[in-house]
Amino acid sequence: MLVKTATVAAASSFGGGGAATVLCSHRFGLCNHRYFLSLNRPSSTACPNSCIKQSFFTTEHHFHHDLPKPYHQRLIFTSRSADSTQPSSATTVDKPIVPDDEFSLAKVSFGVIGLGIGLTLLSYGFGAYFNLLPGSEWSALMLTYGFPLAIIGMALKYAELKPVPCLTYSDAQILREICATPILKQVRNDVIRYRYGDEQHLDEALKRIFQYGQGGGVSRRNAPVLQMIREEVTEDGKYCLVLVFEAKALQLSDFEQRQAKFASFFGPGITAEVGKGEKNLYEIRLISNTISE
Repeated sequence: MLVKTATVAAASSFGGGGAATVLCSHRFGLCNHRYFLSLNRPSSTACPNSCIKQSFFTTEHHFHHDLPKPYHQRLIFTSRSADSTQPSSATTVDKPIVPDDEFSLAKVSFGVIGLGIGLTLLSYGFGAYFNLLPGSEWSALMLTYGFPLAIIGMALKYAELKPVPCLTYSDAQILREICATPILKQVRNDVIRYRYGDEQHLDEALKRIFQYGQGGGVSRRNAPVLQMIREEVTEDGKYCLVLVFEAKALQLSDFEQRQAKFASFFGPGITAEVGKGEKNLYEIRLISNTISE
């Protein structure tokens, strides 16, 4: 059986590599045929950026007169190898996050409770009334109270405004009770609980700051929507409450023009900063001027 030999050598310009020999028992294809591949360990300095690039093959046709063309090819193999001992480029360490697992009635949906109890009383009341379930003497009472409870639960569920996520870092939690102003505490507590009847969180504040439907203002349909809040500590050790808004129809300049209004509405004792997040997200940083001793 004729044997085809291909020599594979790593290009020296890529900073290291090794040599390899590929043996196969057919003319061209390696698929469905046995082969042997031997590579030396690449140099540890081969890839200072700790990245692996896709290997590629290029074929050079150097044919000898003593062998038929289909049986002799030379392959050049180049690769980049990652050094696992090289330190990562990320030097910052993530701060610990405080889980928001504290139970509170403000975090419970009264619409779900009312609707659940009402439907349960209605279902059991109808079953007992038609003698499908025991307790027929209580069926009238269950139907009497179950129907209004179900209606109230549906109404609350319809008018329900869900709380926004709150990301709190451990160092910010310590400073909250000491440095956060009463207004910042109230803002945090209002947006992390269920609300009923409001179109969105901080609706009154946004209405005054962005002046819906007025000259120089924005239309209500283009109003920013609060997506989440974040509690963190600034570089100079101050407590900061970050409001993250989504505004698809607004620009960063629209927020920068109202930076003083944010500071005035959520003040006194704070400094407002405006920043741009990912995609259509904008951040309003409310920094308390109180410094912990």
